[in-house]
Amino acid sequence: MAGQGPPPNESRQRSRDEVVRELVKSDGKIGGFPLPDDVLPPIKIDGKVQFTPDGEIMREEWHPQTVRWWNNWRESPQATRMLTGPDWDYLLDTALLHHQMWETGGKNSERAGEIRLRVATFGATYADRLRLKYEIEMPTEEFDVGIAGQNVSSMDDARRKRIANGGA
Repeated sequence: MAGQGPPPNESRQRSRDEVVRELVKSDGKIGGFPLPDDVLPPIKIDGKVQFTPDGEIMREEWHPQTVRWWNNWRESPQATRMLTGPDWDYLLDTALLHHQMWETGGKNSERAGEIRLRVATFGATYADRLRLKYEIEMPTEEFDVGIAGQNVSSMDDARRKRIANGGA
């Protein structure tokens, strides 16, 4: 699959070539909309669509990784640049690809390339932001390392010494 080549350098050799980067700053608001359930495929058993007791079509639930991914986009500074409905619709189409990739346990990994290309247009990685000439303003508050809800153990000084001494 073709890529876009190496990302541009942060600084240029000649001062006249210095790139002016747009500062992208979070406004503290959540952008877009919650993931809609009505875009997911209906649940079928023996080829028959299943219905709730209320008569509504039963649909798949979003994969938890996709929900996390979507919420990260909604809370990101890049969300301040997604100003129109079509921006969020394009990202929703990408979320559906993301969901399908995770639901199959990696069997649909060919979708990963398409997802990578799509999120690059919004500045997903540092290299993407260099290409877009975006600079993300770092928040002033301190954040914990790791993902909320995960048990991240600390390596205190005593444990470091034990490891350095071969576990003794």
